[in-house]
This record gives sequence, structure tokens and C-alpha cells, in this order.
Amino acid sequence: MAYLYLAIAIVAEVVATSALKASEQFTRPIPSLIVVVGYGTAFYFMTLVLKTIPVGITYAIWSGLGIVLVTIAGAVLYRQYPDVPAIIGMTLIIAGVVIIHLFSKTVSH
Repeated sequence: MAYLYLAIAIVAEVVATSALKASEQFTRPIPSLIVVVGYGTAFYFMTLVLKTIPVGITYAIWSGLGIVLVTIAGAVLYRQYPDVPAIIGMTLIIAGVVIIHLFSKTVSH
């Protein structure tokens, strides 16, 4: 269940972060509500994950995948496309998450 909760936390954080731009400094009610509910949901599910997965591993996966997914959302929603160095950096982040998941003894397999 921990990885399902982590996936929910990641998706909620990505939705909330993507809505930040649309909230226009919290002057638009619906996007602002999405931000608040999204972050609340993300942090709640993160607390459930932390019962099982160590905080460092949880945060590495959460932030790494969040960065990549927010970048994709930014490209789709706001036409903010990453350049080649950004893509290379995100590839390294994904590689790091994979290495942690496959080889770290602190991750329950």
C-alpha cells in the first residue's frame, strides 16, 4: 500500500504545483482551491508512506518523479518546454530514483 499512497501523494503534488501558475498569486478561487487541496492531500498521503518507507527514500522518489511530472505538465499546460540540459538533468534524476529503488537496502522490495 505504501507505493500506492506514494503515487497518490506524487499526483496530488503535481496537480497542486501545476495549479499554482493558474491561481495567479491566489487571486483565482478555483485554481487556488486546487492548490490547497492538492498539497493537503499530498502531505496526508506522504505521512502514510512514512510509516513504511524511510523518509530519505520517500522524499527522493517523491521529489524526483514530481520534478519530471511537473515539467511535463508545464509543457502541456503552459507550453514551457525544457531545453536539452534540463532534459539531461531530469534523466539523471530518474536514473537516481531507479538506482535507489533497485539497489538500496533501505527500500523494501
